Amino acid sequence: MYVADSRAGAPEAAAASAESAARPRAGRRLTAVGPTVLALGTVSLITDVSSEMVTAVLPLYLVAGLGLSPLGFGLLDGIYNGFSALVRLAGGHLADRGGGRHKWVAGAGYALSALCKPLLLLARTLTPIGLVLALDRTGKGLRTAPRDALISLSSSPESRGRAFGVHRAMDTAGALLGPLVTFLILRETVDGYDAVFTVSFCVAVVGVLVLVLFVPGGGVTRPAGRSVEAGGTRSGAGAGAGAGNGGSAARTVAADEAGNGGSAVSAVAAAGSPGRPTLRAALGLLRRRELRGITLCALLLGLATVSDSFVFLLLQRRLGVPDHWFALLPVGTAAAFLLLAVPLGRLADRAGRWRVFLAGHGALLLAYGLLLTSWHATALPLAVLLLHGGFYAATDGVLMAAASDGVPEELRSSGLALVQTGQTLARFVCSLAFGAAWTVWGDRTALMASAVALALCALFSTILRPVRRTPSEGLV
Repeated sequence: MYVADSRAGAPEAAAASAESAARPRAGRRLTAVGPTVLALGTVSLITDVSSEMVTAVLPLYLVAGLGLSPLGFGLLDGIYNGFSALVRLAGGHLADRGGGRHKWVAGAGYALSALCKPLLLLARTLTPIGLVLALDRTGKGLRTAPRDALISLSSSPESRGRAFGVHRAMDTAGALLGPLVTFLILRETVDGYDAVFTVSFCVAVVGVLVLVLFVPGGGVTRPAGRSVEAGGTRSGAGAGAGAGNGGSAARTVAADEAGNGGSAVSAVAAAGSPGRPTLRAALGLLRRRELRGITLCALLLGLATVSDSFVFLLLQRRLGVPDHWFALLPVGTAAAFLLLAVPLGRLADRAGRWRVFLAGHGALLLAYGLLLTSWHATALPLAVLLLHGGFYAATDGVLMAAASDGVPEELRSSGLALVQTGQTLARFVCSLAFGAAWTVWGDRTALMASAVALALCALFSTILRPVRRTPSEGLV
């Protein structure tokens, strides 16, 4: 930690202390999150309207429309949810290679996904559909880590949970609207699926335009006030004094990072070196105990997380939901996510991010339990979808906020991509395994096996608890 020069007079020191103490409170009164978070939230809202229009009908389109078996659907669903893992590291690394690239790498990902929507009009068999979905998820893989890095870098450590919560809430507002638009299109058109894919493409183009026009393209504007980053502690006043003393504060932070298991690249970059982050340095982040532990837990829990599409198919079978109402099932999950994302993000900042993250998996386990019971009341879908949405609200942004604390700024995008890659690959494997288990044993036995695996993985993650305490947040 940087210590102010002892030669400073007492009045000046008292004034600086009062100003530093007052700044966070004033910031909280003026705005909840920064303009970059709001702009990215708007892009995600529009893009999610487009993507969820397709996601809402894709399970029914593939299983009922094209007649795929659960195993075949599991393969395509695994591609849809897991293929992005193959390019997330590349997207994160490209974004870290130069200042201001986060926006443009993310923009390339959004544009690629938009171009895939009209291709679904031409794909009618398993192989072409699989290729289109793989290309679409490549776009998602390119954009996710740079986007989350922009959110993290434009937020202070003590408010990251709230920032990610606001972004995820805006993102989920799009996920709420997308299925509703799809439902209306299917009701009013004859060639419903083709109309859905066409409108989805038009909406995705609007999202790309908003990103290009309104998301800042230069360096990230970091919030004023105290900042705790990856093994080093800095204050706004200390940083300025460090600049006036030959950069001693930056050298102190670099030494702290190197002593905390950080790579040599991290230490050099913190000291102001013009060197560019390398892929080797990005992979070397796994030597950090906290990031390695978070990645391992996210991977294990992902292995037992049944995809949304399978959850909705299970609900349809239990309740006999007509095909034209199927697109509304994701609305329940999205509504719960939207309502709970910001409150749970703020709770994570105060009570501990890892606690909230594990509690979210507890909610998912309860949803599995309800699907396994013989209860057929009207409240069943409401309860399952509420728990399902609560799971995402407690885990999606919260995991990124927790991982951000163990990654230096110059490798933020790459570090978050490591965590996302492990989790996404695990969910890809889960989709394949669940589809195969459903085909061989039936849906009930497959879900029972997933519930047992989720309980065991959550117990392991509770014991491991790969986080540290910080003065501002308690348990991260």
